[in-house]
Amino acid sequence: QVQLVESGGGLVQAGGSLRLSCAASGRTFRRYTMGWFRQAPGKEREFVAGMSWNGGSPYYADSVKGRFTISRDNAKSTVYLQMNSLKPEDTAVYYCAADRSDYVSGRTGEYDYWGQGTQVTVSS
Repeated sequence: QVQLVESGGGLVQAGGSLRLSCAASGRTFRRYTMGWFRQAPGKEREFVAGMSWNGGSPYYADSVKGRFTISRDNAKSTVYLQMNSLKPEDTAVYYCAADRSDYVSGRTGEYDYWGQGTQVTVSS
């Protein structure tokens, strides 16, 4: 079992930055591929970024490439999402998720564990 707790959300003006954190319980964090997703009101949950457990290249949704950076600290069992140049369309609840596979998937059904989410609101 893995428990995930996100933090770092909030209200920010367009062009600003936020750093989300996702702290994981359990001793096997380093063996999980981690992903960030988001869900805006009335929309489906969508993939934002992911990083495999074995240190492979991260993957990003086209909408956030060049603005968002995913990273992980296995010693702290934490994955981060640095979000720069935020836009109003980035407003959503952001979720982290853990997957026991070896590769990053953009499909929500591939992930085994989810956090409760953290709200990010970007004002224009």
